[in-house]
This record gives sequence, structure tokens and C-alpha cells, in this order.
Amino acid sequence: MRVAVVGATGMVGQVMLEVLAERQFPLTELIPVASARSAGKQLSYNGKYYTVVTLEDAIVLKPDVALFSAGGDTSLAWAPKFAEIGCTVIDNSSAWRMHPDHKLIVPEINADVLTKGDKIIANPNCSTIQMLVALAPIHAEFGIERVVVSTYQSITGTGVKAVQQLENEYEGNASEMAYPHAIHRNALPHCDVFLDNDYTKEEMKLVNETHKILDPNIRVTATAVRIPVVGGHSESVNLTLTKPVDVSRVRSLLAESAGVVVQDDLAQNHYPMPLMAHGKDEVFVGRIRKDNSQENGLNLWIVADNLRKGAATNTVQIAEYLADKGFI
Repeated sequence: MRVAVVGATGMVGQVMLEVLAERQFPLTELIPVASARSAGKQLSYNGKYYTVVTLEDAIVLKPDVALFSAGGDTSLAWAPKFAEIGCTVIDNSSAWRMHPDHKLIVPEINADVLTKGDKIIANPNCSTIQMLVALAPIHAEFGIERVVVSTYQSITGTGVKAVQQLENEYEGNASEMAYPHAIHRNALPHCDVFLDNDYTKEEMKLVNETHKILDPNIRVTATAVRIPVVGGHSESVNLTLTKPVDVSRVRSLLAESAGVVVQDDLAQNHYPMPLMAHGKDEVFVGRIRKDNSQENGLNLWIVADNLRKGAATNTVQIAEYLADKGFI
């Protein structure tokens, strides 16, 4: 199986390579792909070195599957070209997520809708993935009417430039700005660009992707905040359910759910934190409690590593499902 990783030199691309190796994905040939300025560089994978090639060179090599993490413009331009040669593209950008002809997949929730004919598959936004992994089992048993979510998102979601900004500000050095304000000792209620409705694109991704993946009838409102954290994204989630809340049952449901770890022992100060989620593939849930201000209300605190489950790991899990089914 020939696997191309498009954007292999980027932050998510590097994690994709780590996850492929850790999970022993059954590839026979790795094709690392990046821009022309990175072509010719050497990348290490599983103890071997591979030469980075351009998209033009990669498509000639006819990969069986291509994991894209090189931005929306690249995906829009090149994913169809890879699909035309029979390659299955799993795209980590926002380019295809809301396209009606392409499926938006979180394997724990809806991998079963995939078929051999799906040649461009969308990976959801990082904040959506971790929220829905936790919400799907709750929705299946209790029904969710409304979601109010506030995110506390790692700077790694913005990329290397943001990490460099934080490091420079911490050290007191002048910095190229990834954000319109300082991020060190700050919190920016501004993830992605503002839209005409006064929400950001990041906030509307949580709305629209929840509707496409889980249920179009769930009402969702979001506030997305960037904080000076590296390890992962955190979310405060308030739910209105259709049935009375049974907190012990919710804990049991989550503990039994694939990809979820419950951390909810207040006596031991045990609850999810990005520091502890860093480098892990699970979604961590804690602070599970009734919302006493409304009928059928529930509060959750959800944390995950945005570069792993929120991006690279989810992408590789989709590829694993396709391989297991013989679709690639």
C-alpha cells in the first residue's frame, strides 16, 4: 500500500508520520509530499529516510491513499487530481467538510457510512471531533436538544508561527505576529476570521459540522478562545437533553465508549487538562454534572490533543477503517 502524506513537513504532517508508525499502519511505501521549497529534504520514518517530493511528482507515483494536511487551497486544487487516478484522499483541511458529495467522518461515530467509492473524505475540525466523540453516546441515549460550547484552544491549532510568537513573547523578544494581539498571558476570543454574523469560522465549524455528523436538529452555539497552551484543546460544554439527566449513567456511557477516557474524581483533583492529554489519542471527559439552572441540563469538560485525535490520529483511523474493509 503506497501512502502519500501531503504536507509532511508541517506540524500536523509530522504528527501523521508519528501516528502511522505508532499504529503500525500497513504501508509498503511512504511518499512524503510538500511544497517545492521543501522538495529534496530527507524525512525519517520508522528508522528509514525518505525524500520529500512535490505534488506533481507524487501523483506520478500513484499512491493508494493520500493523507492531506497542506491547507484548503492545496486540497481544492489537488485532491480531485489524486482521486482521478484512483487514490483515496483523506483531507484534514476545511475544503471538503461541508460539501454535500463528500462525507465528514469521525470513525467512532459514522465510519460505517463509508464505501469503496468515496475518493475524497473529509476530516472534521479538531474542536468538533473531540466534542462529538463525547456527545455521540449521550445523544444516542438521552437525546441532545441544544449545545452551548466555549473552547479554550491551543496555539498549535494555528501552526508553527503561533508557537514561535508565544516563545518569543515569553522570552521578551520581538516577534512576527500570528495573532492581532499578544498571546502570552492572554486569551483571545478570536479563532479564525470573523464572519458577517459576528461569529468566527471556528465557531461556525462547531455548528455546521455537528449538524452534518451527528444531527441537524441539534441547536448549537459556540465561543472559541485561543489561549497560550501547547498540549491540546479544552471545551466547556453545556447540554440541554430531551430526557432527565442521570449523571451516573452518563459517566458509565462515556467510560464504555471507544476513544473516551473519563477523568472525574474531584476528591483527588482528577479532571482533564491539556498538559496530561498532550501526545495521547483519547478524548478525556470530566467535571460531569447536572446543570441545576435548567431542566435536563448537563455540563461537561472535554480535552484532547488537537494535533492527534483532533487531526492526525482521526485521519489515520479513517485510513485504517478503509484498509480493514478492503476499500484501499
